[in-house]
Amino acid sequence: MSQHPWIASYQPGINWEFSDELVPVHTLFERTASLNPERTCTNFMGALRTYGDIYADIEKCARALQDAGIKKGDTVAICLPNTPYFVVAYYAALKVGAKLTNINPLYTADEIEYQVKDAQVKLIFTINVEVILDKVLKVQEEADVDKVIVCDLTKALPPVKSFLFKLFKGKELKKPEVSDKVHTYETFLAVKGVATTVDINPQEDIALLQYTGGTTGLPKGAMLTHANVCANTLQIVKWMPEINKEGEKFLCVLPFFHVFSMTVNLNLSVLTGSEMILLPRFVLDTVIKTIDKEQPTIFPSVPTIFTAISNHPKVGNYDLSSIKFCISGGAALPQAVRDDFIKHTGCKVVEGYGLSEASPVTNCNPLHTGGKIGSIGVPLPGTQVEIRDQNNPQRKVELGERGEICIKGPQVMKGYWRREEATNDALIDGWLRTGDVGYMDKEGFVFLTDRIKDIIISGGYNVYPRMIEEAFYKHPEVDEVTVIGIPHDVKGETPKAFVKLKASSMLTEEQLLAFAAENLNPIEKPTEVEIRDELPKTLIGKLSKKELVEEEAQKRRKK
Repeated sequence: MSQHPWIASYQPGINWEFSDELVPVHTLFERTASLNPERTCTNFMGALRTYGDIYADIEKCARALQDAGIKKGDTVAICLPNTPYFVVAYYAALKVGAKLTNINPLYTADEIEYQVKDAQVKLIFTINVEVILDKVLKVQEEADVDKVIVCDLTKALPPVKSFLFKLFKGKELKKPEVSDKVHTYETFLAVKGVATTVDINPQEDIALLQYTGGTTGLPKGAMLTHANVCANTLQIVKWMPEINKEGEKFLCVLPFFHVFSMTVNLNLSVLTGSEMILLPRFVLDTVIKTIDKEQPTIFPSVPTIFTAISNHPKVGNYDLSSIKFCISGGAALPQAVRDDFIKHTGCKVVEGYGLSEASPVTNCNPLHTGGKIGSIGVPLPGTQVEIRDQNNPQRKVELGERGEICIKGPQVMKGYWRREEATNDALIDGWLRTGDVGYMDKEGFVFLTDRIKDIIISGGYNVYPRMIEEAFYKHPEVDEVTVIGIPHDVKGETPKAFVKLKASSMLTEEQLLAFAAENLNPIEKPTEVEIRDELPKTLIGKLSKKELVEEEAQKRRKK
């Protein structure tokens, strides 16, 4: 048996060996801009900017950061939606050797403050949208951040849309009070000269502090080096040999502050000299109209967005046929969701897998075959995957046996920022413990069964929520489902399913329980099903269990 059984499943021409030169991340942009300065880089609501245009701003921004006192090793934060400003700030900060930390603009002020203090942020880029700017300015005061740079949303829009936004949504904007600590983006970039060159060691110097909740505790900053981020971008482009070297068109709906989008939308677009169609947030009608009008060719996304598009009441009125490839990440991709989206677009949809600690992608199904339904695919070039004993992570289990998924490769983080104990728990001899449970088949395909923290122990048996969710998705009237464990007097825990039905469905909870009984073994059968109009999601659209777990706990505390 081959040590790497997955190699036989690779698309012909893709080599598992990985020996590419790993460079500072910002040089990916510099190379593309020097070779193709006239290519469209960003398309923001119809406002087009070339690679040459954006690079000129990156150069100014890098100089401005140095003039503001940002030195190699300092931390810069970006708290922005998908806009051209994000692209400029991202590569400029990396160019001057700063550590970059991405902040979700929809975080509460307390959540932003925690990340800013923990990462020791000195400067923040943000937007002049009142609900975001107010939080950032409050945090600046509480955390004593040196400078805040405020970008004007309307100045990034085409003239007509800018006028209409000011006319109809002007109340959503806030004019910042400029001071020595608060600058507008325009005045900040009004500099002369170029940035001083900074010597960056890709293998050692940190590019990103990417915050992740992990399995327990407060969010931790995964330290991703320039080599980690560069390697993952190169690994993905190798996985897509059909990609057009003359440039694709990426539909960037997922926010860049999320590590999946940062790599598979932002960095991959830049590496391939592609156009980024930027949407600042997910609005279903806007997304489907944008696909019809702009004709994107590559669409990395999450299952809930694929579902929403497929279920749009007028989906047949729009031309979605331009999309060639979709990489699905962030959550399990049910077969019904995949098949529906393929029916409406004709594109290839493959499920991948990753986590913040791995920059993030480690596995993906092959594009030439589509891979295996229910699998997260095979390891990317240069990546090794082993399934280890959950109780003894030093021991590798046999093919087909469940255990903890462990990863080794050039994309795996250096460790957690200022968290030595957590780093030692997560990394064992260079192997990353993912906290996810799964198995590998004889052809090297990995099947994720659950997160260790999500496993339900019912009557002494391990019950995997994903298996139950897949069973519910077999019902044609089920739109979304998520499963958690609830306390049980005899078994300790039993599964409970929360289900969102498709429009016009009249299914009852009793009928769903009966359907589950036909498709699951007695141990897996939920004791309760609750139908809801909406299910909680994370800010990238991934179904979230933690709110439901807390709700169930509160119910029991009140009894």
